[in-house]
Amino acid sequence: MHVTAIIAAGGSGSRLGSAVPKQLLDVAGRSLLRRSIEAFASHPAISDVIVALPPALAANPPAWLEGVRVVAGGERRQDSVANAVDAVDAVTDVVLIHDAARPFVSRDVITRAIEGAVAHGAAIAAVPVSDTVKRVIHEADGAVIVETLPRAEIYLAQTPQAFTREVIRDAVAASRSGVAATDEATLAERTGRRVHVVAGDPANVKITTAADLEEARRKFEGTATVSRVGVGYDLHRLVEGRPLIVGGVQLAADRGALGHSDADVVCHAITDALLGAARAGDIGQLFPDTDPRWKDASSLVLLKQVVALIEQRGLAIENVDVVVVLERPKLGPHRAVIEQQLADALGVDVGRVSVKAKTNEGVDAVGRGEAIAAHAVCLLAGAR
Repeated sequence: MHVTAIIAAGGSGSRLGSAVPKQLLDVAGRSLLRRSIEAFASHPAISDVIVALPPALAANPPAWLEGVRVVAGGERRQDSVANAVDAVDAVTDVVLIHDAARPFVSRDVITRAIEGAVAHGAAIAAVPVSDTVKRVIHEADGAVIVETLPRAEIYLAQTPQAFTREVIRDAVAASRSGVAATDEATLAERTGRRVHVVAGDPANVKITTAADLEEARRKFEGTATVSRVGVGYDLHRLVEGRPLIVGGVQLAADRGALGHSDADVVCHAITDALLGAARAGDIGQLFPDTDPRWKDASSLVLLKQVVALIEQRGLAIENVDVVVVLERPKLGPHRAVIEQQLADALGVDVGRVSVKAKTNEGVDAVGRGEAIAAHAVCLLAGAR
């Protein structure tokens, strides 16, 4: 079965009062959007993920979205979802739609939504209300109760909402015909579909206000975590006829590093530091120089693969610190670009990456300008 998850992240989050789109706001080191994407990307039943972003952001998405399909959102949430549904593969059986502002969604809720769609064609996660519910009208002297609603019949809708591909395409057609709705379940109802409810989770809250955001930060930052430190080192000889690539940036130089890949010592040192902290082997085991796949390969690409590996193990990068030992050329003018390249590959804010340059004061092969070396330290964090 092919299951596609759509993450609706096309809004501006104006109710939060932030200059930054709500979905990009940081929560304990990761954005709301990234946390929501990872919840689905790590689920074993999810085949692919599509994200609907504001048009300007979709045109230049963050590097950490590599591997995720991105579409431009529309004026309304339902327009953004419609654009994403247009991008769904023909082989897709079930489509899940989730709000990026619900970063606490659990694997169990996702599973129940998928099973509900398979069984009934349309299903949403929802939770029953626990308080007495009143319907009111607003008059000149204030709000007046006109009815007490049967509490057992009232549920609070959440996401994900899940549909077979046929059902969601019909719902999108209704949306484009002029039907307005705040969620896809309503659109499906308007086409005559019966939408079933599966058990949601009270913790699967939507971040709407500044108070919600602060509470989310407290929850994530309060999670018991373990810290892991990793150390990496790499050295390559410098020879004529090779490019000198440092941290993904090619520098003007008369000699470059000799190696099977692009011989980027900075990326190699960081890669080994990450693997060491995650206890996942070393760069030689994962990318041996006997494998033709890695011949002249970009070390940034290898680094991204390792980042994906450690994230699968439930670990997140807190920071990376690198020392490059090189006589010439000077790295100072290039440091900001190198740090940004590394941050993009690592999927973290550039403020979590530091690159420093040293010479070896004329001592040994590095000091004589015959080699380049790099030392790296990283800190990973994950749930206990």
